[in-house]
Amino acid sequence: MNRIRKTFEKCRAEKRNALVIYVTMGCPDLDSSERLVRDLIAAGADIIELGVPFSDPMADGAVIQESGRRALASGTTLPGVLEKAARLRKSGETPMILFSYYNVILAYGVEKLAADAAAAGIDGLLAIDLPYEHRDEVLPELDKNGLCLIPFIAPTTPLERAVKIVSDATGFVYSITSKGVTGGGTDFDIELEKRMKKIRAASPVPVVAGFGIDSPEKAKDLAGFSDGIIVGSAVMKRINECDDIEKGIAEAVELTSNIAKVLKSC
Repeated sequence: MNRIRKTFEKCRAEKRNALVIYVTMGCPDLDSSERLVRDLIAAGADIIELGVPFSDPMADGAVIQESGRRALASGTTLPGVLEKAARLRKSGETPMILFSYYNVILAYGVEKLAADAAAAGIDGLLAIDLPYEHRDEVLPELDKNGLCLIPFIAPTTPLERAVKIVSDATGFVYSITSKGVTGGGTDFDIELEKRMKKIRAASPVPVVAGFGIDSPEKAKDLAGFSDGIIVGSAVMKRINECDDIEKGIAEAVELTSNIAKVLKSC
């Protein structure tokens, strides 16, 4: 049984949502990111998304753009992220998802990336701008190496198309909760609950909610009709805004711990 499935089964047995945390690797440097990931896991993160910085992050808001800029300035590359993933894997079984734009994957090489990611202990791939119709460009190599391809569902995706996308999903489905870019959402669509229920009914794997979740209260609001909660910008905001990285890590850990506690009580 793969690590993603085991994690969601554990959360289901505990009658709670899984907590997925996104980290821009390399912000402000890779060693700090490694410490951050370890501390977030200790604070209650069930799954970690390892963000690979990209120079044209079109789906990301100001916070992730800034964290990506800082990561690129520190010299962060995809091989460097994979090296840190391998180090993290040696000390635990927390699922790790490689979160990247497709240009980075193409430049690295799909076949090489799938093999190297699997060797590093990565469990799945989130290719942000890879259209559903082009998934066969990566699926054979991912399948060969035991990696999941995590699909995105946008709030603007027609329900019929959303059902098609999730019908053969593996790992989990990332369902975006609000229109716009990461970190920008504040109010969730009133139809979100109804939509999420339909997507979950069609999906063979868990459906998690992401975008705009920056507090325990918002996580609690979504927990009743999702299988997991994704928090990214709110974590990286703490890192971006602290000149002292240890203080930034401490604040990100506190947020993660508070959200984890709320999810356990829902």
